[in-house]
Amino acid sequence: MEAPRRTVKSFVLRQGRASNAQQRAWDTLFPRYGIAFSGQPIDAQSIFGRASPLIVEIGSGMGETSVAIAKAHPENDYIAIEVHLPGVGSLLKSIDEEGLANLRVIRHDAVDVLEQMISEGSLTGLHIFFPDPWPKKRHNKRRLIQPPLVALAASRLGPGGYLHLATDWEPYAEHMLEVLAAEPLLENTAAGYSPRPAWRPQTKFEARGLKLGHAVRDLVFLRKQG
Repeated sequence: MEAPRRTVKSFVLRQGRASNAQQRAWDTLFPRYGIAFSGQPIDAQSIFGRASPLIVEIGSGMGETSVAIAKAHPENDYIAIEVHLPGVGSLLKSIDEEGLANLRVIRHDAVDVLEQMISEGSLTGLHIFFPDPWPKKRHNKRRLIQPPLVALAASRLGPGGYLHLATDWEPYAEHMLEVLAAEPLLENTAAGYSPRPAWRPQTKFEARGLKLGHAVRDLVFLRKQG
């Protein structure tokens, strides 16, 4: 009997058309800066032409943070995962304008990408910045940060690799902390929430949350050694 297809996804499709520039970037730049979903483990050394620390970002949005981090840290290689075409188009355009050789994009469900394209123990880091908090209680089950996703993410980190989350929604921060603390492969770098690392640029979601009076909370956990 065929196993039932997994229905939980890392995103919810939203309405929103890509601009002409975003569509043009998708059409012309994805072959250069994109990685097509293949269902097979990627060879990062082949993709980037070198052996460097590899960091994945889930939900890169319009890509401003992805570009800023990759530009500031040329010693690392980055893969941004995003499903929404406007964001992917904007990110591809920025990669091209900045001439970044250390940032690539996958347009696909992040859970599938982690499961099928990222080998166990291959990542130095994983970023999930300001995922949708789904604040209504009846929607809490749609939140990305749940035990199965965290277990999968932890398995893709090498020993000492880090998982960095950030949110401006306090109930979600509490949920994140509880889920991450319960994952046996991970250990917290702080007694609770972490100070914001200097290298993490402020995102537009963060700026909006701060204007609304929300406190931003970072969580940084490491994959245990051994």
